[in-house]
This record gives sequence, structure tokens and C-alpha cells, in this order.
Amino acid sequence: MGMKLYGTPLSTNATRVRSLLNEKGIDFELVPVNLRAGDHKRPPFLALNPFGQVPVLQDGDIILFESRAINRYIASRYKETGPDLLRSAAGPAETAAVEVWLAVESQQFGPPIEELVFEVLIKPLIGETTDQTAVEREVERLGRVLDVYEERLSKNKYLAGGEFTLADLNHMTYTYFLLRTPQADLVTSRSHVLAWWEDISSRPAWKKTAEIIPV
Repeated sequence: MGMKLYGTPLSTNATRVRSLLNEKGIDFELVPVNLRAGDHKRPPFLALNPFGQVPVLQDGDIILFESRAINRYIASRYKETGPDLLRSAAGPAETAAVEVWLAVESQQFGPPIEELVFEVLIKPLIGETTDQTAVEREVERLGRVLDVYEERLSKNKYLAGGEFTLADLNHMTYTYFLLRTPQADLVTSRSHVLAWWEDISSRPAWKKTAEIIPV
């Protein structure tokens, strides 16, 4: 049984997984889930993910949900396919740095940028009104996080050190969407963050990923 990824091209979290599969050069089938029709809340899909959210990865008999957990699984199980994005042979300091910055993405970067993109980009697409108070709050929160990134990236080419890792990759989807909002200056005004983004977004696997995002 081939690998299947259930989701949509517009789904930020499904895109996070697609970007890793493309980076690894792993063949997979993108199985569309009609969110507007509510297919993700019906029994066949709930049997795959009881929370009714995309993406879901089916790798043979293994079924996983939660995009960051899926990516950690792919990077670990298929570490010898394509680049080793966990840097498992690089020594304890660098492998620990990968884990630290994976956690930073999830706990520090993720919450404000996800809320900001939802308010500014997604709400208008689904006919809802942007909450400007929420936008201002999340701009401030994300700005503080990116100030830390600016300092980090002034001393390191990538977040975990000198090589591109899963820690960088997990940031790519939401950064891509943020740069298509009026708040893009959160990235473009920080020279080291911008240089990092221009580097990682020029990777062929990301270009392949981004070309089907309907934004």
C-alpha cells in the first residue's frame, strides 16, 4: 500500500507534511478531503482521525494525525531517504538544537502566526470578519518571537546550526502565508530572518510544494 496523505492543497498543516515528503523525495497520494462539504466530520474520516481534522497520513498499516507528529515520524523512519533532517549523526549538540527549535516552532512561533494568518487571510476567504484587535495582539506577540529569531539567525545560517533541518522546514508553510498578508513586514523588516526565508524557500522541494497552493 502506497503512502496516502489526506488533506487539501490550501490546508496549512497538510502543506507542512507535503513539504517534507517532497524534500525527502517520497512518493505519496494526496487524497482530497472536501472540508466545505463536511467530509472531515463524517464517520469514514473520523475513523482515521477522531478529531476530524486534516491532515492524516496513512503509511501502510500506520495511521497518524497531527502534522508535526507526522513530520517527526517521516523524518525518523525515513531518515536515510533524502537528507537527514534530524541530523541524527551530527552529534548531541546539533541534534539537541534541532529538537529545541522544533519545540520553539510549536510553542512560541506557531500560536501567534497561526492566529494571525487565520484572522487576516483565512477569515475573509470563508466570509468571516477579521478581528483587528486580535490582529494587533498577534502582531505584537509574533514580533517578539521574530526578534529572537533575528538574533539567532545573525549567528547561524539555519535555526539549529549550519544545516537545513526539520526545524526550518516546519516553519515554511505559515511563513509563506504570512508573506501574503499586509503583515509581511514582520519578516521583511528583519534582515536575517528574511535572508533565512529566501534561502529555505528557494529549495526545489518547497517550490514544488508551493506551486499547488491556491493563494
